Amino acid sequence: MADSWSWFPALAVGVSLLKCLFIGGYRSTDFEVHRNWLAITHSLPVSRWYHENTSEWTLDYPPLFAWFEFALSHAAQHFDSDMLVVEKLNYSSPAAVLFQRLSVIFTDLLFIFAARECCRCVQEQKGSRDVLNQPPFILAALLLWNFGLLIVDHIHFQYNGFLFGFLLLSVAKHLQSRHLQGALLFAVLLNLKHIYLYVAPAYGIYLLRSYCFTQDNKDGSVRWSSFSPLRLFTLAGIVVSVCTLSFGPFIVTGQLPQVLSRLFPFKRGLCHAYWAPNIWALYNVLDKSLTMLGVRLKLLDEAELPRASMTGGLVQEFQHSLLPSVSPFITLVCTLLAILPALASIWWRPRGARGFLRCLLLCALASFIFGWHVHEKAVLIAILPLRSANDMSSNISRCH
Repeated sequence: MADSWSWFPALAVGVSLLKCLFIGGYRSTDFEVHRNWLAITHSLPVSRWYHENTSEWTLDYPPLFAWFEFALSHAAQHFDSDMLVVEKLNYSSPAAVLFQRLSVIFTDLLFIFAARECCRCVQEQKGSRDVLNQPPFILAALLLWNFGLLIVDHIHFQYNGFLFGFLLLSVAKHLQSRHLQGALLFAVLLNLKHIYLYVAPAYGIYLLRSYCFTQDNKDGSVRWSSFSPLRLFTLAGIVVSVCTLSFGPFIVTGQLPQVLSRLFPFKRGLCHAYWAPNIWALYNVLDKSLTMLGVRLKLLDEAELPRASMTGGLVQEFQHSLLPSVSPFITLVCTLLAILPALASIWWRPRGARGFLRCLLLCALASFIFGWHVHEKAVLIAILPLRSANDMSSNISRCH
C-alpha cells in the first residue's frame, strides 16, 4: 500500500508550487479584511475585538477563527509589524503580501492531510496497474487541484482550504466509524466559520440515528430500545465543550449579543453584493422584469415604486418593487423544507456513510439555493462533498 501511494506527495507538492506562483498576483478586498483582523486581534484586547470598527471590514467570524488570526499575527510581526496597526487601512507592503499568501499555503497542509484521509477510504481497483485510473488518485487530484479553491484562496484570498480540511477530515473520521473524533472536528469547524451550519442538520441526524441508536430492526428501521443516552450525552459534551472554549470569554464579559450580531447580520439583505446563482437571484430578476414591464405598459407609476437597490452592488437591505419582499424567516422555512426529504431518508434508511455523504451534499445545495445572503463562493461547500460522494459512494472501504 505504501508504494502504491508514492504519487500523493507529487500531487501535493505540485499544487503547492502552483500556489506560490500566485503570490504576487491579483488579490481582492478580502486580503485587506484578513489583514485588518490580524491587526485587531494583535493590537487590541479581547474585549474590543467584536466592537472595533475603524475599518468597514469588521471581525464577523466566530471566536475560534479570531484566535486563529491572533496566532498568525505573532508570526506576521516578524515580516512587517506595520501590517498589525489597525489604523493603517489598505496596507499591502511586499512583506505583508508575502506573509499572508504564505499563511494560506501553509495552512493548506491540513487540507492536504484531510484529502489523503478521504482517499484512504476509497478502494483501489484490483488488477489495475494504471495509477491514473485508480479511484484514490482521481479523488486526490480533484480535491487537491480543485480550481475553485485555487481561485478563491490563492487569487481572491481566503482560508477556505484550511476550513475544508476540517470538514473533509471530519467526514473521513465518520467513514472510519470514529464518530466522536468526527463530531469534535465538526464542532471546531463551526466555531471557525459558521457558514458550515449549512450541513449541520446532516451531521445531527446522522449521529443521532447511526451512533446514538446502536441497533436496527431486520427491515432496517430504527430499534428504539437501542437508544444510548450515554452516547448522546458524550456528543453533547463535545459540542458544549468546544462552544464554551470558543464563546466562553465573551459570555463572561457580557459580549455575547455583540458577537452574535456580527455573526448573523440580517440587515445585510437577502442577496450578497455579488449574487449567488440561486432562487433569490431569479426572484430579483423576475421582480425587476415585471416592474419594467408594468412601467412600460403604464400599469405602474414609476415614481410610486420603492427603489430596488439589489442591483447596485451594495451589501444592504432592500425592498422588492413588485413582488413580496423576502424575510430571513422565509428563507429559513424554504431551506428546511428542501432538506427534510434528505434528513428523513438517513433517519428511516441510513445506508451508512453513503447516505450521510448524500445528505450532507443535499443540505449544502439546499442552503445555497434558498439561504439568506448567500455568497457565490459558498457553492464550494457542495462541490467538494459532491466530488467525494461521487467517488466514495461506489468505492467506500473499511479504512480503520
